[in-house]
Amino acid sequence: MFRMMMKSKIHRAIVTEANLQYVGSVTIDSDLMQKANILPNEKVQIVNNNNGARFETYVIPGEPRSGVICLNGAAARQVQIGDQVIIISYCLLTDEEAHNYKPNVVFVDENNRPTKIESEEIHGQKS
Repeated sequence: MFRMMMKSKIHRAIVTEANLQYVGSVTIDSDLMQKANILPNEKVQIVNNNNGARFETYVIPGEPRSGVICLNGAAARQVQIGDQVIIISYCLLTDEEAHNYKPNVVFVDENNRPTKIESEEIHGQKS
């Protein structure tokens, strides 16, 4: 049996750019990608806390330590600059692997700088 599990999450990042004319994807600060264990071209789900939109795209690396979170192409229609988003990647694990797996949950500040990295989320926990 296989299970789809959350692999990584960047929690409450702030959208810094929206570029409708680009082909597509989300540009993420490459340092933030590394901390979240997200690779270039990896599929991610984006949840917009401001308007409730949920959509999928793929990742391209941005300038390290720039704090960039830029939605490109059609995804740019789902956000406004300044919106707060959650970026989630998933992985497929065997049942045994799933019971022992620990995701990377990266919390960021208002400039998309990592403030802490956790391996679990607790209900009611403030970020």
